Amino acid sequence: MSLEPVEGSGGGTAERPGPAEGPVLMLVDDDAPLRRSLQRAMERRGFRVFPAESLKAGISLAHTIRPDYAVIDLRLEDGSGIDLVKKLRELHPQARVVILTGYGNIATAVAAVKAGAIDYLAKPVDADDVIDALLATGTGLPPPPANPMSADRVRWEHIQRVFEQCNRNVSETARRLNMHRRTLQRILNKRAPRE
Repeated sequence: MSLEPVEGSGGGTAERPGPAEGPVLMLVDDDAPLRRSLQRAMERRGFRVFPAESLKAGISLAHTIRPDYAVIDLRLEDGSGIDLVKKLRELHPQARVVILTGYGNIATAVAAVKAGAIDYLAKPVDADDVIDALLATGTGLPPPPANPMSADRVRWEHIQRVFEQCNRNVSETARRLNMHRRTLQRILNKRAPRE
């Protein structure tokens, strides 16, 4: 499939796939290797993928195409994916949006769901997990991911969420979690546990 650049009025550049059949998927992520890998995987599964690397390029793309689905990174170099979710809700209310989130972003991902996304997935993400989330119907949950977060990672995410909700105040977070302040500081200074 040949790619041609698309200039948008919102700044930035997106790549547009050549003619193809299948549902239209908007893919916005500033991590180029991940974006290209996910694009190829989704195209192999029958989606017509329109990638963009920034919030501005994503907004421009949203004005250019009518996506059936969208996969958006929560944190983009030039802004928040939540802003793009809101814009998609305005322009294409039928589009089903899934947010991708890195470590420590679960609280913000919940805000993205409230803004109109149907689900969020922690990175690194598998194309099959993305499809399961995009195509989930009804009130039931999609099947469990092939590689779910470990218990240590879930604990770490919970601590990060409460820390963000307490406006990054260590003392208040420690009090609410019923932890010693120094223990909490050690946890906050560590990287996220490996999956």
